[in-house]
Amino acid sequence: MTQSTIQPPHARQEPTPTTLHGHRLEDNYRWMRDKSSPEVLAHLKAENAYTLSVMAGTEELQAKLYAEMLSHIKETDESVPYRQRGWFYYVRTVEGSQYPIHCRRRATGSKFDPSQPEEIVLDVNQLAVGQPFMAVGAMSVSMDDTKLAYSTDNTGFRQYTLHIRDLKTGLDLPDTAERVGSVAWAADSQTLFYTTEDEVTKRHDHLFRHRLGDSAADDAVIYEETDERFNLGVGKTRDNEYLLMEAGSHTTSECRFLSAKTPEGEFQMIGPRIDEQEYSVDHRGGLFYIRTNDVGKNFRVVTTKVEKPGRDFWEELIPLDAEAPLEDFDVFDSFCVCSRRKLGLPTLTVIEFGVARELGRSREIEFPEPVYSAGTNMNPEFATKKLRYSYQSLVSPASIYEYDVPSGTSELMKQQEVPGGFDSTRYASERVWVEASDGVKIPASVVYRRDFFKRDSTNPIYVYGYGSYGYPLPIGFSSSRLSLLDRGVVIAYAHIRGGGEMGDSWHDAGKMMVKRNTFSDFIAVAEQLVAKGYGAKDRLAIEGGSAGGLLMGAVVNERPDLFRVVLSHVPFVDVMNTMLDASLPLTVAEYEEWGNPNEAEAFAYMRSYSPYDNLKAGDYPAMLVKTSLNDSQVMYWEPAKYVARLRTLKTNDTPLLLHINMDAGHGGASGRYDYLKEIAFDYAFLLTQLGVAD
Repeated sequence: MTQSTIQPPHARQEPTPTTLHGHRLEDNYRWMRDKSSPEVLAHLKAENAYTLSVMAGTEELQAKLYAEMLSHIKETDESVPYRQRGWFYYVRTVEGSQYPIHCRRRATGSKFDPSQPEEIVLDVNQLAVGQPFMAVGAMSVSMDDTKLAYSTDNTGFRQYTLHIRDLKTGLDLPDTAERVGSVAWAADSQTLFYTTEDEVTKRHDHLFRHRLGDSAADDAVIYEETDERFNLGVGKTRDNEYLLMEAGSHTTSECRFLSAKTPEGEFQMIGPRIDEQEYSVDHRGGLFYIRTNDVGKNFRVVTTKVEKPGRDFWEELIPLDAEAPLEDFDVFDSFCVCSRRKLGLPTLTVIEFGVARELGRSREIEFPEPVYSAGTNMNPEFATKKLRYSYQSLVSPASIYEYDVPSGTSELMKQQEVPGGFDSTRYASERVWVEASDGVKIPASVVYRRDFFKRDSTNPIYVYGYGSYGYPLPIGFSSSRLSLLDRGVVIAYAHIRGGGEMGDSWHDAGKMMVKRNTFSDFIAVAEQLVAKGYGAKDRLAIEGGSAGGLLMGAVVNERPDLFRVVLSHVPFVDVMNTMLDASLPLTVAEYEEWGNPNEAEAFAYMRSYSPYDNLKAGDYPAMLVKTSLNDSQVMYWEPAKYVARLRTLKTNDTPLLLHINMDAGHGGASGRYDYLKEIAFDYAFLLTQLGVAD
């Protein structure tokens, strides 16, 4: 990395303080919120120019990293087909094309027949022509298999337009709607239900019913959700018998149902919302199967007759397990699947149905490695004896298996091919437990290349964290990660509180008024991995994105001396100003995750860790902060303001870079090749700052 010939941008300061609960919040960069301002756009472009100038010396390394990553991808590939009614559906990619192609072939029997003519359902490459960004949201095929409802976003702002395609002609019908979320077809294949979002807050608050051929302006409003904490969604039971309208906040949910055969009818309530209680619904043989946390955080399963859906009639089928949270529950005609977490790792238990409501034989699918991810995968068929599930680990590429329920045996359908000389035996993974500041044991997943690793505190080490929304950090395979492992970098994933690795109680222990546990857990993981010899204390890099970017900002403020390099993606760092602005997307709904700063106690607690508000003069690690202009979840101005303020306080000469993707949203570039280039850029910064020789 060379010395930049361009000076870092200097953002003007315009004090716009906010006083609340007797405290004054300083904000000198609020003017950056005006996306239409030529001054704002000029400043962001200046930040990009400065970043590219500083990174100019890494261009050869970026190209090399990109070539390596590309060499480990089978560019022309095809997914395992899955059956849905009379068709087998699959996705394929073609070398040189950025986006997937969704296809199908007619089913002539129980097995996929590649000799059948291929039909292209949706070629995303065609949708992307002339567009700098393209993402497909909803995709749903009508019950007569002749029409596809799908939605597209061409800016990254997650604002989707609904389209309906005639699969016989390959042409889109005039039917369309804006700001669409979830979609579901009725049994007549002429009626489509869809949800839409509020224009300002982007909260999905309306459910519409559409008849093919009608104008969207004439669509009937079926339901409006007025509680600002709740979002609406529409779906169907696996057996396609019922439409489900779900309203959910971060902590509470309720569901209504309607026979898919009577789309003109009215949705009926299953169980009215009760604060802090969630439930999800499926159907089999006249019974609703309901996964619920009504008697405890770890969830149980109850059943009730369709004719008597209310809570008073719920009968327990599978009791709550105090040691293993029930993360998901899948219902088929002759069996069900319990997806649980045991010591933070996923398990799958297949239970056959007996007579009536009784359960029969139960088997747990076994997984061979100490650290892994697994889950049910593409099982749209209700009447089946087969279960499709996925498995991968830090060293084993993604695999799709088919489990035969009567025999209890699994068949490997496909394992992701990793070309370019990949050999899984060169790598090892471990589960490491560390002790948090309050004595709680925190798991971390570690991977390294065997012949480069020495547990002597000399390795460069990279630690990734998230720890919010009850989201379990997935432990999957990444071919791009090989570029770090093959240079001797040890990689660790910190399963800190606030995530969902141990169920809802783990989430609760790292949100709201105990959010600081998330930050202290991460610091403990980083410190103890170094103390245990996994990495060098002066070669420690960290990364997080979105709420994980909040994590990055908070731990750097607390321990700037601990970290050498920080990668912060779309970081939620301006906590106070964002959570005090109820007009922004997500704010009100997220009071249940972070707290409501309009309440004095929550205000004081959030203010104690908000990264933007707790910056102070001193030395900081090398930092690469990345965002996108069209991000609808963490607005671009949060990282822009954060970097601008940090530049006025930072006392050492380590790089502080801000890079803005001017054509994307929260997830960065949408094309697979463009996305690889973004990763190569990040890795070039990380490796250079860690002093790792190419």
